[in-house]
Amino acid sequence: MLELRISHPQRDEQKLDAPFGAFMIGSDASNRIVLDDGSVDEAHAVLTLMEDESYIEDLMGGGVFVNGERINTRCRVFQDVPIQIGNYSIVFRKEGEGEVAEPTPAPAPAPVAVQPPTAAEVFKPKTLNRNVGAIQMVKQQVHEELVERLDLKRLSMNKLQDDELQDKLRKTLAEIIHEIRSRLPAGIDPKRLSKEVFDEAVGLGPLEDLLEDDSITEIMVNGPSQVYVERAGRLIMTDCTFINDASVMAVIDRIVSPIGRRIDESQPYVDARLADGSRVNAVIHPLSLIGPCITIRKFSKEPFLVQDLINFGTLTQNIADFLQACVLLRKNIIVSGGTGSGKTTLLNVLSSYLPDDERILTIEDAAELRLSQDHIVRLEARPANIEGRGAVTIRDLVKNALRMRPDRIVVGECRGSEALDMLQAMNTGHEGSLTTIHANTPRDALARLETMVLMAGMDLPVRAIREQVGSAVHLICQISRFSDGSRKVSRVTEVSGLEGDRITLQDLFEFVQTGVTDDGKVLGQLQPTGVVPTFIEDLNARGVKLDRTIFDNRGIDQRRRGR
Repeated sequence: MLELRISHPQRDEQKLDAPFGAFMIGSDASNRIVLDDGSVDEAHAVLTLMEDESYIEDLMGGGVFVNGERINTRCRVFQDVPIQIGNYSIVFRKEGEGEVAEPTPAPAPAPVAVQPPTAAEVFKPKTLNRNVGAIQMVKQQVHEELVERLDLKRLSMNKLQDDELQDKLRKTLAEIIHEIRSRLPAGIDPKRLSKEVFDEAVGLGPLEDLLEDDSITEIMVNGPSQVYVERAGRLIMTDCTFINDASVMAVIDRIVSPIGRRIDESQPYVDARLADGSRVNAVIHPLSLIGPCITIRKFSKEPFLVQDLINFGTLTQNIADFLQACVLLRKNIIVSGGTGSGKTTLLNVLSSYLPDDERILTIEDAAELRLSQDHIVRLEARPANIEGRGAVTIRDLVKNALRMRPDRIVVGECRGSEALDMLQAMNTGHEGSLTTIHANTPRDALARLETMVLMAGMDLPVRAIREQVGSAVHLICQISRFSDGSRKVSRVTEVSGLEGDRITLQDLFEFVQTGVTDDGKVLGQLQPTGVVPTFIEDLNARGVKLDRTIFDNRGIDQRRRGR
């Protein structure tokens, strides 16, 4: 690791950590070293720091001086030898080395006139083999050569997805790789290099392989140099990296542009989705101080079925049968849980129980639900445009849905004032609705629901709100993520009405944890509490079959909790 010291006659000295690799220098914010001054071009020079040799290259002919001597194109540089770019002076030294009084720099080499490197003259094999930064630099140079030959900057995102253009891109990329193949070290696979550059040019870069890995459930990009994934409930840091911030921004743009979303300094965060329904959130400067960040909640290529959740231990067959009966009885159900607990997956499974002969409306901020029924109308909220107009909120869609003759309304997530309209819909003939809510317990879910109703701006007394909630919500299915990363239904709770000013709840099923194995796996069982739901007699009236013995807890050693 080296340390860069950047000085300016009218500004404070900057100190930057500099790993081995290539550093674009210029006044544009996309450079790794930004020199914000009128004397510096947008892309002025590139400084290549290596373990054995380091170089500075003048890209624009704007002038680069090494130890007071102007270089022609490219020149070797040494520690503590000043590099002058415009009004700035740059020196580098090994990190941690103290100041040297009156340093005697190595003799400045005579400026070496070197022509700009061609694709076949990228870097020495021995250097590439040892430095990941240099490998990234080769990828960057190949990418830049590809952009220049095909003029990709002028093409829209839609055109980049054209099959004919992609074939041409692959052919051109193969030509470039062939030109530099003889100079690539043994440690670099040309096919792999070609794939990575292709993904950077028209795909999602290093994320492509992660998205193809079915064992990964979440991808977290923390700036260009750090990518984490969640696998089997555990966070793991990968060796995937992006070239620079601009590369991450290009990936974000490819995700949000096709669905009409935008992200820029005036709107520095966005929610979006991939073609397969995976949820995406992106945050950029000035909100993110570490560079552009992307969080992708992956969904399986094939939606999970109820049998999959039973195999995972998320729920039992008895609870699956009971939830199916509740959906057929047109009970209003809330799926409650924390972030990443599996609420949307469980909502998908519950939605699969909806009859095929009913008209279903789904309302989401970013479309994620994947229902298999034929008669489905999917609605998606829309953010404001660049003028701050045209926003369509979840609440607007819920209001409009009531005019679309729905038999069932499925709201991806209640998180604001739309809760009031949702409750009114449930209480005015639109029974059998489903939604999710962020909460740690069923009681917390009701408290959050009350708070969100108040967000609608209606001056309603708390008792009136609770009467609405008590009559509208029939069942709360709590799903939790445990310490071993597993997701399980932890409670199935009936909302049984209002007593005084308090909504009464009764747990029908509850997960009882009995311990943890040596390898950290949670032990326990999802058990009935012995309480029978108040609507049990509706089963026969509606012709819904359910084995009532599933509520029997005799013979089960269960710790009962008072309500």
